[in-house]
Amino acid sequence: MPRPLVATIDRAALTHNLALVQQLTHGARTWAVIKADAYGHGIATAMQAFAAADGLALIEIENAIRLRETGWKKPILLLEGCYAALDWHAAAEHRLTCVIHSDEQLSEFEATPLARKLDIYLKFNTGMNRLGFRIERARDLATRLVLNSGVGDITLMTHFACADERDGHLEQLRAFVDATVGLPFARSVANSAACFDFDRVGSNESASAGNDSVRPGIMLYGATPFSHATRSAASLKLKPAMSLTTEIIGVQLLKAGEKVGYGATYTASKNERIAVIACGYADGYPRAAGTGTPILVAGQRTRVVGRVSMDKITVDVTDIELARVGTPVELWGMQLPVDEVAAAAGTIGYELLTAVAPRVSRHVI
Repeated sequence: MPRPLVATIDRAALTHNLALVQQLTHGARTWAVIKADAYGHGIATAMQAFAAADGLALIEIENAIRLRETGWKKPILLLEGCYAALDWHAAAEHRLTCVIHSDEQLSEFEATPLARKLDIYLKFNTGMNRLGFRIERARDLATRLVLNSGVGDITLMTHFACADERDGHLEQLRAFVDATVGLPFARSVANSAACFDFDRVGSNESASAGNDSVRPGIMLYGATPFSHATRSAASLKLKPAMSLTTEIIGVQLLKAGEKVGYGATYTASKNERIAVIACGYADGYPRAAGTGTPILVAGQRTRVVGRVSMDKITVDVTDIELARVGTPVELWGMQLPVDEVAAAAGTIGYELLTAVAPRVSRHVI
């Protein structure tokens, strides 16, 4: 028998979350972001669930080619563009849309003769200070692309650093709009957090262009792009698309004063029952999830105690009479939001979802 640890992926939840994006953004062109194996949910599953998206966006060109080979005919956006001349040829062959974000990348594109035109997303840095040309170069670079016979449609894009904060996008958006006003190209600025504020973000975007596109990521998978304490996934009407479940594989009876796990970091304050469950940091569960991290056993909320080890977690089941070997456990999912577990571990839901290891069985429903 395989280990009882399973990540169950709900296609209907993925489709629901995409529909919510489209409702919030009033029909804007939607790129469903499926990088990192669709945030751990599987790109083949995501391709099916996001059939109503206008396109799929990712960074791995090998997965973009895989999407084409498995039948995806709509646009595919390479969010970091191409890394070498061979990639540009592959992008043309497979009709990929490419981001260009640096002078080196632009020069390589211009020096590579291609069999067909490429649609280009020209990325500008408005304050994130990761990838992108400085925004004051927008007019010159857009003109340069227009004059290139190898370029199809052009879209101007930027990425927000603080869209998860109240009005956190405004400074970057003003810089973007001011630098691109009057340019006859589509714009793309909205990530997941900005999609929830699209009536404000989108109206400013639309002041300079009407054919906008959005790039939702984490919200498609049912986790919040905001602080869980301020705007939870449930309050945003998102449905969790992954449930990570397992079972109890052992039970220990501790006397007051006895300790649990590596480093003996947890000491029983009374006679306690401690369940050992089949999951650990080698499966992607965060080692930083210390004593007090929430977990569900037989549908009842309890807590992790002691250190998470490579293959096992210890859990307090003193007050859960039904707990025994074989009892089901939910680490996150339908009843326990991944964002709540992440917050207890000092991280974010994005990391937990994308970190689920290949050795964990996937079951798609």
